[in-house]
Amino acid sequence: MSRRNDRGRKRRRNRGRFGPLFKLLCVAALLVALTAGATVFFRVEHIIVDGNARYTQEEVVAASGIQLGDNLYGLNKLKIDSGIRAALPYIGDLTIRRALPSTIVITITEWEAVARVAAPTPERARAAQEEAREGDEEAEPLELAKQSWLISTSGKLLEPAPAGSSLPEITGLTPIAPQAGELMVVPEGERFKLESLLALLAAMDEAEAFPQVSAIRMGATQIELRYLDRFDVKMELNGDFRYDIQVVRKVREEIENRHGPEAAGAIDLTQDGYVGYSPLEAV
Repeated sequence: MSRRNDRGRKRRRNRGRFGPLFKLLCVAALLVALTAGATVFFRVEHIIVDGNARYTQEEVVAASGIQLGDNLYGLNKLKIDSGIRAALPYIGDLTIRRALPSTIVITITEWEAVARVAAPTPERARAAQEEAREGDEEAEPLELAKQSWLISTSGKLLEPAPAGSSLPEITGLTPIAPQAGELMVVPEGERFKLESLLALLAAMDEAEAFPQVSAIRMGATQIELRYLDRFDVKMELNGDFRYDIQVVRKVREEIENRHGPEAAGAIDLTQDGYVGYSPLEAV
């Protein structure tokens, strides 16, 4: 009787000892089966591109590097994202998702060019080179922009500006090594000016003010807009641009009510407590 009990206890101990190992083997076998199933069954048969306007579906798919027949779960989304952005600079937001059993959906938002950044003047280029050499006389010369570049509201350079572009021209900055699809880079001494420009572009976009502005001049402490080709508007470099744009529109209405629809001159928003206006004398 005692021998039977001993054998029963041993069997129970063995089952307890090998139980976790058995469960682990079952889980591993399940993972292998799922991986094999995904490899065999989930293949890319359809690629859908949504939200594109400037680029064709064929251009987006080619830039993605995805091939029909690729494993749906073997795709590297980060690699696909970077490939599309490198080849197509107007791409803004981008999402990639799987639609089982065999479809990849690429949803994009395209940037819009809102202005053009002018190449630096010889004087500004020379100052940037001198700043770069400060403390390091053997520093390599900066590669500066030699032509105007189209820019988005986010500060992304899109492509060299075509001849005859009517977008607002931005002057007073020194783009370094401009590349399509990359954010604009400027010398250390101009970084605050660039931050102010981006804040201004965002405010203008929100107010739909780009059609009224033909030039943006970035100064050391002020920004000057050419507004409606009749007004030169001065703003503080660190101003509240959303508020300033509203003020400009109200002031322009008052000026036209007093002096007629062809009134022109300078509007100064840099004074504390009041808005200055200097009319342009008729010739």
